[in-house]
Amino acid sequence: MSESAPAGQPHVTVVIPARNCAAELPGCLDAVSAQTYRGELDVVVSVASSADHTGRVAASASCAWPLLVIQNPAGNTSSGLNAAIGAAAGNVIVRVDAQARIPADYVERAVATLKRTGAANVGGVQRPVGRGELSQVIAAAQSSPFGGGPAAFRRGSDEGPADTVYLGVFDAAALESVGGFDESLERNQDYELNWRLREQGHVVWLDPALVVDYQPRSSWAGLARQYFDYGAWKRVVIGRHPRSTRPRQLAAPALVAGLVLSAFELLRGRLRGGLAPAAYLAACALAAARLHTRLPAARDRLRAVAAFAVMHLSWGAGFWFGRRAGSRSQPDRGADPASA
Repeated sequence: MSESAPAGQPHVTVVIPARNCAAELPGCLDAVSAQTYRGELDVVVSVASSADHTGRVAASASCAWPLLVIQNPAGNTSSGLNAAIGAAAGNVIVRVDAQARIPADYVERAVATLKRTGAANVGGVQRPVGRGELSQVIAAAQSSPFGGGPAAFRRGSDEGPADTVYLGVFDAAALESVGGFDESLERNQDYELNWRLREQGHVVWLDPALVVDYQPRSSWAGLARQYFDYGAWKRVVIGRHPRSTRPRQLAAPALVAGLVLSAFELLRGRLRGGLAPAAYLAACALAAARLHTRLPAARDRLRAVAAFAVMHLSWGAGFWFGRRAGSRSQPDRGADPASA
């Protein structure tokens, strides 16, 4: 801890899993370097084998805080996080993704909230911010309640206990008590970890003042793969922890099932089969129209309709038909992000 650090400030370690993120990692570390926290802070970057130069970028990266780069031979996000946590010296663990940009007071405020609430995990709100034309459309669609869903970490609602939060600032002892992240999960590992914390009586706390910018996918294929994996791994988590299920998590699978049944009805010459697809398309169009302030061009609002459909249908299809636990996900991190 520096001489100017207030007494009683905990030692904080920022952990960053890195894979196929050579373009994003420097900006992430710049945001970490800008932290106003006055206690002791260090950074651990866990690097997995990548299709780009992530390892080289991490090895040559600069940071205002002490920086340790380690290897993640298993390759997935959960194993990378656990490896970084295992190498961490802090008694507070701040999880940051390479495509996230935390504000300068993020660590300072999150640590204060941990102390004030006694929570095991404090997190905030994910704010999608696109770079490039299509990415901006996708960001707007993800920001919509219709697109991103009603989860508290997307909406930035009232402060208080929550099912899950974006990223997370953890009490290290509480994190260790539940065994860290489940390394068999490629997606949905945050929600599953927070479920185990809550099952052990710990509190997961949403602080809506902790707003973190997040860079969405920048291609239709990348968006579809991302949401397909989200749905597939959500099914795995529900299978392991049935009581963790929330009605909102079944909306996309129900939509896909309904549209499949509608297709069979239409193939049998029953026009009523067109009701559900028409109603869904109308809902997408209405939700896109409500984005007129953020997407003033009609062409972009039309693409927002497509973004809604890609997210919902990919998520639902992944839930029904996606890979099972043990299969390996192949995220296109070279195109652009996230496991929220």
